[in-house]
Amino acid sequence: MSGSGGAPAASASSAPPAQEEGMTWWYRWLCRLSGVLGAVSCAISGLFNCITIHPLNIAAGVWMIMNAFILLLCEAPFCCQFIEFANTVAEKVDRLRSWQKAVFYCGMAVVPIVISLTLNTLLGNAIAFATGVLYGLSALGKKGDAISYARIQQQRQQADEEKLEETLEGEL
Repeated sequence: MSGSGGAPAASASSAPPAQEEGMTWWYRWLCRLSGVLGAVSCAISGLFNCITIHPLNIAAGVWMIMNAFILLLCEAPFCCQFIEFANTVAEKVDRLRSWQKAVFYCGMAVVPIVISLTLNTLLGNAIAFATGVLYGLSALGKKGDAISYARIQQQRQQADEEKLEETLEGEL
């Protein structure tokens, strides 16, 4: 395919990962480590959840095992080398923004809890949910310093005072 149709696809595939926005290397590894630990806890709790006769517990356990697989596929594709598309999925997930990952991971962790609210599902999904929270915190960005915050507040206060003076002058 030649023409303008191929150009946007090439530029989209060469775009830098969204994780490079503002995350430090240690925070990125912390998020990945919590994702792997969340996958392990989901898998173990999901297996224990499936050992029952209650259909909702079985459904929640299967969902938790699926969550574990998706977390490992996204956060540690080297654990899924036997799957051909693991690296491409991991690359696409790395291009997502932090808030998108946060919503996805937290949403995946909440579904089994909604299906079957037990201690096993709560504890099993806690670390997976924490992974989403870590990505959500990284989406908020770094904390600002006090000097720049004070400068912004002073500028706002001056603007408010000027508006008040203009309103008072307009009334006279």
